[in-house]
Order: sequence, then structure tokens, then C-alpha cells
Amino acid sequence: MTSAVRSERTTIGKRLSRFGQQHPNIKLGGLLTGPVLWLVLAYIGSLAALLIAAFWRVDGFTTKLVRNWNLSNFRDMARTTVYRTITFRTIGVAFAVTVICMMIAVPMAFTMAKIMKPNRRRLAVVAVLMPLWSSYLVKSYAWRIIFIQGGVLEWAGLPSPGFGLTATVILLSYLWLPYMILPIYAGFERLPNSLLEASADLGGKTGRTFRSVIMPMIKPSLIAGSIFTFSLTMGDYIAVGIVGGKSQFLGNTIYAKFGTANNLPLAAALSTIPVVAMVIYLMSVRRTGALENL
Repeated sequence: MTSAVRSERTTIGKRLSRFGQQHPNIKLGGLLTGPVLWLVLAYIGSLAALLIAAFWRVDGFTTKLVRNWNLSNFRDMARTTVYRTITFRTIGVAFAVTVICMMIAVPMAFTMAKIMKPNRRRLAVVAVLMPLWSSYLVKSYAWRIIFIQGGVLEWAGLPSPGFGLTATVILLSYLWLPYMILPIYAGFERLPNSLLEASADLGGKTGRTFRSVIMPMIKPSLIAGSIFTFSLTMGDYIAVGIVGGKSQFLGNTIYAKFGTANNLPLAAALSTIPVVAMVIYLMSVRRTGALENL
């Protein structure tokens, strides 16, 4: 009886395998059904729940959640100066961190990909990845010790920015720099050396070669790195709490509304700002055609 069941199972397995080979589209659909369903439920479903909660409100007297549809949270966001200031501050810091990471990552990635020898190149890649091996909190508190009054900078006789917006920009640039270096490094590796040699043979100087040859080729890599740094900065709420002093970002404001204020609808409404900002950013870079070349 057992051997018969095994034989029947083997026959069914062979039939399914043969059917999959004859119908590759159905086979691919079967393989992707599970991950796609998980993506829909875990990611898109959570975003939908967030958007729905943004239209609810909290009763001012009973502090209970009132599930009736209204735009009061979005009106509060638009009318309150504090929320507008925090939004512009967060977006501005995200752009600043992205630009700083680009300025540091481009020469570093070019040196790694085109100047270093292969054995040193591997060591450089490991060195870039090493900060990712340590905890986010460990790195953040290490920078807090550097910025604190009487900390490492003042001990070394150097001026310290203290806690505030400058310290937050420096910390976030340090945290997200590897996410900018690696895509640009991959872009430089795909850049043929013959193009650089041809530009030099035709009399192209360093600046002209960089503008006309290098930048168009690594533009998709720059876009990929900027998506990481911009989105991670927009959603961060821990760094500003550690070294930001009195500065407020969208992330820790949303966290405060969820936690201490217990205002879920307003927090959900504030959470839509980073989502909308990222959608606008992705749509703007999509117009450049860089996303198609990633």
C-alpha cells in the first residue's frame, strides 16, 4: 500500500513538472503568487490601513477614537505652522544629506573602481560595508559622544557643533553614506575604461570628461543612491532624538503622536507626508529616464 502511494505521488509530481515545462507562464505565476500576496497584505495593506486611519479623529473630551470620515487632521496639518515647519525641515535635511553623500561618494567610488588595484579594491569595499555591521544605535550614540560638550572633538581641540540640526545632518550622512557609495561604485565598474581613454585622446580635459562622459553613464547609479538616502532620512526618527537637540523631524513627531499623545489619526495623517514626498521624488526622477537604466 505504501509503495503504491509513493508511486502515485511520483507520477503526480512528474505530471506537474511536465505541465510546468510546457506552460512556463503558469509556472512563473505559481512561483510568484505567494510573494505577491505577501507584498499586497503586508505592505500595500498596511499603507491602506494607514490612509484610512488618517480620516478618523480623536474625541477631545473622551480621547476615544471616532471612526467617521473627515478631513480635520489634514486641515490641522495645513493650518498649523509647526507642522509646516517640521515638514520643510525634514525635506530640506533629506536633500542636504543626499547632496553631501553624493559629493563624498562619487570621488570615493571612482577611486575604488578605476584607480585602486583589485586586491585593494576588495579591501575598500569591505571597509565601506563595515559600518553596516554595527548597530544603528551604537553608531548614533558614538556620534553623540563626539558632539557632546567636552566630548571627543573638544578634547582634540576642535570646535563641536553640539546637538542640533548640523549634528543631525552629519550623523545621517555618515549612516547612509554606504548606501550611496555602493550603487555608484557598481556604476563606475560598468563604465568602460575605453571611454575615458577616448575622451583623453580627443583632448577632453578632466572636467569635460566628467560632465560629458562620466555623469551620463553613472546617472542611474546616482538616482539609485539618492532614493536610499532621501527615503531613509525622511523616515528616520531616532537620530534626531539622539543628537538633534530641540529639532523636530516628521519621524519623531509621528512617533510622539502615536505614543505619548495617543492620537492615531493625526499620526497617520502626518505619515502620509513622507509617502507623498517619496512618490513625488520618484515621479520626478522617472522623467529623467534613469529608473529604466537601473
